[in-house]
Amino acid sequence: MLQLSGAGKRFGSKLLFQDADWLITPDERTALVGANGTGKSTLMKVLAGLDGLDYGLDYGQAQRTRGMTIGYLPQDGLALAGRTVFDECLSVFDELLGLEKEMETLSASLAELDPESAEYAAVADRFSHIDQRFRAHDGYALDAQVGTVLTGLGFSKTDWTRRTEEFSGGWQMRIALAKLLLQKPSLLLLDEPTNHLDLETRNWLEDYLRTYPNGYILISHDRYFLDVTVSKIVEIWNKRLHVYHGNYEKYLQQKAERRAQLEAAYRNQRDQIEHLEAFINRFRYQATKAKQVQSRIKELEKIERIEIPEEEPEIHFTFPQPPPSGRTVVEVSGLSKSYGPKLVLDDISFTIDRGDRIALVGVNGAGKSTLVRLLSGEDTPTSGLLKLGHNVLPEYFAQDQYKVLDPGSRMLDDISRTAPKVPDSELRSLLGCFLFSGDDVFKPLGVLSGGERNRYALARILVSPANFLLLDEPTNHLDLRAKDVLLEAIHNFTGTVIFVSHDRYFIDRLATRVFEVADGKVHVYPGNYEDYLWRKEGGSAELAAATAAASQPEPAASIAAEPSTDAPSKERARRVNPIKLKQMQDRLKFVEEEIPRLEALIGDAEQSLGVFVSAEETARVTAELDSMREQHSTLTTEWEDLMLQVEEAVG
Repeated sequence: MLQLSGAGKRFGSKLLFQDADWLITPDERTALVGANGTGKSTLMKVLAGLDGLDYGLDYGQAQRTRGMTIGYLPQDGLALAGRTVFDECLSVFDELLGLEKEMETLSASLAELDPESAEYAAVADRFSHIDQRFRAHDGYALDAQVGTVLTGLGFSKTDWTRRTEEFSGGWQMRIALAKLLLQKPSLLLLDEPTNHLDLETRNWLEDYLRTYPNGYILISHDRYFLDVTVSKIVEIWNKRLHVYHGNYEKYLQQKAERRAQLEAAYRNQRDQIEHLEAFINRFRYQATKAKQVQSRIKELEKIERIEIPEEEPEIHFTFPQPPPSGRTVVEVSGLSKSYGPKLVLDDISFTIDRGDRIALVGVNGAGKSTLVRLLSGEDTPTSGLLKLGHNVLPEYFAQDQYKVLDPGSRMLDDISRTAPKVPDSELRSLLGCFLFSGDDVFKPLGVLSGGERNRYALARILVSPANFLLLDEPTNHLDLRAKDVLLEAIHNFTGTVIFVSHDRYFIDRLATRVFEVADGKVHVYPGNYEDYLWRKEGGSAELAAATAAASQPEPAASIAAEPSTDAPSKERARRVNPIKLKQMQDRLKFVEEEIPRLEALIGDAEQSLGVFVSAEETARVTAELDSMREQHSTLTTEWEDLMLQVEEAVG
């Protein structure tokens, strides 16, 4: 469908890639990956036909199948105006709409012409031809197609009639994405399509791409998104293209194996070279060995030297651990928040405990950022109670955190003042992970873009955190490497974290509880995002039904028919629905992790009862202790039941 042959590309004096060969097939499901600055976006533009290969120092060929169509979505920079959202999306069907108008004209002519005339027959024939073509392209369902895609991408019906210029840059990119999905080009090129999407919309896009009839190539820093949407990885590494089959997880495994093989081959070659050089040096001046020496020299010259490209060093950053807070970090009771007549949060209540890592999820505009601002003290509730616990020190990272930075301060000087005890070498390593390297660290903060300053502001928080972090979209503007550093740092953090993120992998690896903000309420779910989805989809009800079914005795006829003592467990294993088995295994894993967490909290509560503060505090802690013990007993019983069921199911 599209083929690169011996392609090379420079950006100024820098060589991005060379000798690139890539045959793109009609069923392409590929992610383009590589470190920042390796040329991923440039290569996408080349594939889209926006950047030629035949000028300057560039070389190679790009050949495209005749009739092939390509749709390209850049990272940003698109702006639409002049039409409503719905009409803008409908415009991709201009050709079909033209056929529809012609059909209307022909239909009117048929009503006026003599059915016996030759002119009538010609018009009828033309109408039939156009109608068949219109139906073949599903022309009678154009409005439905547009509505489905717009709804999936998060546009409400009231948004459909709004002018495109009324929307912000992120929503403008959603409109552009909607148009591409409706066009269904032969090859879809999407550069960071998830940047402006919330979790629900990302989930919809994942499902859409799974059933997309043509090929696509993605650039994304969302690991989960890549894992579920692609079957091949093309990496730009060491200025060449390297192909890996499988999703992102398999790519990481295969890359590690290839690296190990390359290093082994390099060591073997070094041994061979050293052996040849030793022979040459030893016998170079002996006439009797001249022939053998010349043979070794020629052999040495023919060796194609293996090079081990330098890998970006792995950064393992650890938070300076903050002073401990009390066991209860925040108590919220009957809290409401309104902005004028608009009620955003309505009578919500919950408690946050020390060590919680809570993910806030919900559609854009549901009130997640409002809740974070309320918890941080940046905003005040309209009514209700919000109480911070003992020695709780909140720190808030906003989506526009860069606005509070001193624009005249140099980056390294500013972060050094924030963490005077951390050596400059460590600070520079951390800044490098957040894509600030070399002389970048000496730039004044005022010359950085908004995204760059937000990245810096996040790195700044890492070096001197408080014990209660409130992070609103911390993963925006971060690549996969920076996300991994942030993830590891927060995972090892002993304080409490509440965060908003649209990165599924980040939430799954980090969250211990999920707070869903919807319709002015906050619904609390234990576990990570996977557990939250399982419960939302009725998983807990299915588990209860499976538990009840498992407790029922086998029918007598079934028991009599079993041929041996081994048969019952095997038969049960075959009868268990694999999806239910996976749900039970996931729930078992969660319960196994939750029980020791509860035990630690119970121990803290029992210890705090040993120090008398007041009668009211003793009563409160006692009530919480009783509740936790009851929950611990319930989870222990559930663990025993699940363990039995899973063991029986797997035989």
